Amino acid sequence: QAQLVESGGGSVQAGGSLRLSCAASGRTFSRSAMAWFRQAPGEEREFVSAISWTGGATRYAGSVQGRFIISRDNAKNTGYLQMNSLKPEDTAVYYCTLTNGPIATTTGGQTYWGQGTQVTVSS
Repeated sequence: QAQLVESGGGSVQAGGSLRLSCAASGRTFSRSAMAWFRQAPGEEREFVSAISWTGGATRYAGSVQGRFIISRDNAKNTGYLQMNSLKPEDTAVYYCTLTNGPIATTTGGQTYWGQGTQVTVSS
């Protein structure tokens, strides 16, 4: 069992940066792949980025490639999403997830979900 708590969301102007954090409780974090998803109003939840449990493998959605960086600190049971060059279309609720296995990029492939943190980017 794991519980995830996201933080670091907020409002920022286009071109700005935010760093999201995902604090995990329980013993599963260090052996679980972690991912970030987002959901904008009226849209389906979509994959943003994922990282393997070792941190050695990462995946990014094309829309954030080159702007976002995913990382994790297993000693702190915490994952991160550094978001740079933010655009208004990045506005969404961002969720972190853990999965009991390798990287998964689908919502159905995730085992645990956080409650989400709002990111709003104004033009």
